[in-house]
Amino acid sequence: MTTAIITGASRGLGRALTGGLARAGWNVIVDGRDGAALAAVGFGPGVVPVSGDVTDPAHRAALIDVADRYGGADLLVNNAGILGPSPQPRLADYPAEALREVYEVNVHAPLALTQLALPGLRKRGGAVLNLTSDAAIEAYAGWGGYGSAKAALEQLSRILAAEEPDVRVWWADPGDLRTRMHQEAFPGEDISDRPEPESVVPSFLRLLAARPESGRVRVAQW
Repeated sequence: MTTAIITGASRGLGRALTGGLARAGWNVIVDGRDGAALAAVGFGPGVVPVSGDVTDPAHRAALIDVADRYGGADLLVNNAGILGPSPQPRLADYPAEALREVYEVNVHAPLALTQLALPGLRKRGGAVLNLTSDAAIEAYAGWGGYGSAKAALEQLSRILAAEEPDVRVWWADPGDLRTRMHQEAFPGEDISDRPEPESVVPSFLRLLAARPESGRVRVAQW
């Protein structure tokens, strides 16, 4: 595999994965909603930034088009996501429109981008890597919006894996990391004890090299 699309790469895990793949010789097409923040990262050789919102159909098509200039995507990493309101409300008080946005970004957009990428991924024996969370499988009070969206993404991933035998589909839990989203989940708390996103990049690279069967992945085990 030589060409990847990574969404949500202006910061956090997406940015760290982009650097790791680029250093390993990949062409990496990356996006982010904040064009200025994406440009400010200063990605090195092999990285092509495409600013835009992954919920925008035209932007999703643009990501595929750019990847096709480099031979087509061999790997799609659906990393872009939002937490929702911070502090996170209980489900009894969750604003309906905010929940709709959480599902639009965390569930609908990854599937829509995957649908566009699938014809090429089938031909090239590529892979889809959906970033998930332990909140998808554990009932944490206050995590109803984000957790249920990630649970939906995991079930989509399972079904996609059953339907697409020529494509590897992994849904990967990277564990708690020191990211802005994680800080938003715990406003006012010190999260400096969480590892930096760069710490899990070697595990992701080992996963890609090993190409295990489709399934749920605990990154710490690689």
